[in-house]
Amino acid sequence: MTEEKRGTNPPRHHQGADHSAPYPVSRLSPAFGLVDLARQISQADTLLAGRTHARLKQIGEQIRHLQEQARQVLEEAQRDHDLHHAECAFEKRPGRVYHLYRRPDGRTFFSMLAPGEWGGSPPHRFLGSWRLQADLSWRPADQAGEDDALEEVTRLLEGR
Repeated sequence: MTEEKRGTNPPRHHQGADHSAPYPVSRLSPAFGLVDLARQISQADTLLAGRTHARLKQIGEQIRHLQEQARQVLEEAQRDHDLHHAECAFEKRPGRVYHLYRRPDGRTFFSMLAPGEWGGSPPHRFLGSWRLQADLSWRPADQAGEDDALEEVTRLLEGR
């Protein structure tokens, strides 16, 4: 049987420049023994393990950060849900501040009157003031943001 039929090809010799050869082509090249090869493989394994560890550590930190963001999103969603379900005897409009109170029976309600506007003492326990955002989320009124300036200009232009 010929070599072609067995599926093996005779080895090819490198045809390019000596510096690009996959094997030493000069007898002046330094000896490259089994110990050197083992040392190179060991060094590569160490570097790969270090790089892999660093990348996995970075991914772990990203996962923790994303978990924290997810927790915050869920907490804000629950808070917004609770605020939207508070009793309210008027139409809520984005950009306005509303004041949240708790009745003795535990029910919450919004009022347009701040605690100081009740003549010194509000009739129920004050829980906080909230601004309804354009996306119908809630922000504590004492946390001014970039959106507030835009909302104020819009409110002035609309004559509200």
